[in-house]
Amino acid sequence: MPKAKNAKYSVPNLERALKILELLSKYSAGLTTAQICEKLKYPRNSVFRITSTLQNNEYLIRNEETKEFQLTLKLLNMGYAAIGDETLIEKALPIMRELRDKIGETVPLGILHGDEGIVIEEVPGAHSFRFVLEPGKKFNLHTAAPAKAILAFLPNSDLESKTSKINFEKFTDRTITNLKDYKVCLEKVRNCGYAIDYAEEIEGMHCISAPIFNRKGFPIAAIWITGPSRRISSTDFDKIGEEVKKHALSISKSFGYGLIKSVPK
Repeated sequence: MPKAKNAKYSVPNLERALKILELLSKYSAGLTTAQICEKLKYPRNSVFRITSTLQNNEYLIRNEETKEFQLTLKLLNMGYAAIGDETLIEKALPIMRELRDKIGETVPLGILHGDEGIVIEEVPGAHSFRFVLEPGKKFNLHTAAPAKAILAFLPNSDLESKTSKINFEKFTDRTITNLKDYKVCLEKVRNCGYAIDYAEEIEGMHCISAPIFNRKGFPIAAIWITGPSRRISSTDFDKIGEEVKKHALSISKSFGYGLIKSVPK
């Protein structure tokens, strides 16, 4: 059987290291050696050696007070650097600045990372009072506009895998709290091409996002504008959404989007 043939070439400690990285990606606050051992049922000596190696190679950092290990951004940097000859950030930044100058609000860039999203770059807004989303900040899949923008255009198999793991925690009265309503929301995103966070996680904060596609029509990232509700009014959602979508499309075209327009299913 193919599975047995592949197993012959497996490296147990490498497999354990990968499982540890996958586990830590689900715990942004970090885990101790004992917690990793408990969750994965690995021997303590093995976990100690693997985490030490990963730390020495800058894939993990360790909080000396809590003794918890956390992922660094090294894997993330490797991931989006592999998207093309130029990095995603290099292609997106000039257009993000144009969008910031047009709208005046902070413009972040984010990707999906495991069961959540992560900010990888931002262009600060022009106002003295503005929201700051520094690179490395995580965001929830069910509330954040960029997560909705990306998920709405994923192939069905990937979409089902992602949404089945969402914990629909309620943050405000506008938070979507079940999968049925969330899928209705994603359908609306597919129809208009942009997603909205209508103060669904933080009262008084609105976000509007659009996806970035590669040449095959796969959503690889999203840009969005974020700012206070008094400046980003619900009556302006459609107008701003079209502007964000236009700028996201410009980034997509730099990856060859438009050569193959169909979204993979």
